[in-house]
Amino acid sequence: MSRPRIHVPDLPMPDAVLARIAAEFDAVRGGPVPDGVAGLLITPRDKLTPEAIAALPASVTVVATFSVGYDHINIPAAKARGLIVTNTPDVLTEATADIALLLILAASRRAREGEAMVREDTWVGWNPMQLIGWQITGKRLGIVGMGRIGQALAQRARACGMQVHYHNRTRLAPAEEAGAIYHATLESLLPISDVLSLHAPATTATDRLMNADRLAQLPHGAILVNTARGTLVDDDALIAALGTGQIAAAGLDVFTGEPAIDPRYRSLPNVFPLPHLGSATIETRTAMGMRALDNLAAVLAGKAPLHPVTA
Repeated sequence: MSRPRIHVPDLPMPDAVLARIAAEFDAVRGGPVPDGVAGLLITPRDKLTPEAIAALPASVTVVATFSVGYDHINIPAAKARGLIVTNTPDVLTEATADIALLLILAASRRAREGEAMVREDTWVGWNPMQLIGWQITGKRLGIVGMGRIGQALAQRARACGMQVHYHNRTRLAPAEEAGAIYHATLESLLPISDVLSLHAPATTATDRLMNADRLAQLPHGAILVNTARGTLVDDDALIAALGTGQIAAAGLDVFTGEPAIDPRYRSLPNVFPLPHLGSATIETRTAMGMRALDNLAAVLAGKAPLHPVTA
């Protein structure tokens, strides 16, 4: 029995994912997509624009992205072309929540500046006011988007003694809230958020969600963390707020236009930046790859996709 033919990116992947590709699929690795390929395994680096979709061979019926987000795919063009698009939800919650907590701690304790001092051999010894940061115990954490990742961060934040507040499109059930305080509007949440963590999807409604006006509504000296999508933040506004101290520090794992980020972030000592590491554990990346392959295998066997993108 012939194996389904797929195209996969020429990028490193977990060994278990590569082994399954070799065992179950006839895979073309890298380069242009040739005729006869039925499915595509792509990553957020692969931009499926309307032009790229139009250029695909007619044999392609399904696209499985190795990610939860799918803003690198033009969904209307994919639907018009009759493509099934799938993603990998529900497997990166814990890893991304870990990164969000890391960014909260790193931004609040000025970790970037401290590491640079040690690496650059400019540390001359302890003094009472050296790199004074802000303790998170007792601080109010505002979470924008209380889905699985937001709830997982809330659990971690409570263990650190933070008081959790959140804004979501709908209020959670009491068991899911676990004591978190609901705010029906963002304007209610912002003024009490000593630390604000973003966990909303990238949509037209959330584009530049944190603009100059909303950053000004946060308490002076607040900390901003973003592990969701770079487009949620207006870069000019955040950089200006970091300069005035309205935002004391930021922890950022995602950026608009990444990896070509706004270069001003690189020179700001009060920004702790990471290169989109939210899901970067071997356990999570393996689960993501397997979920993407599950989707390809199902569709190419004539079954319904397990995780279709329905937007």
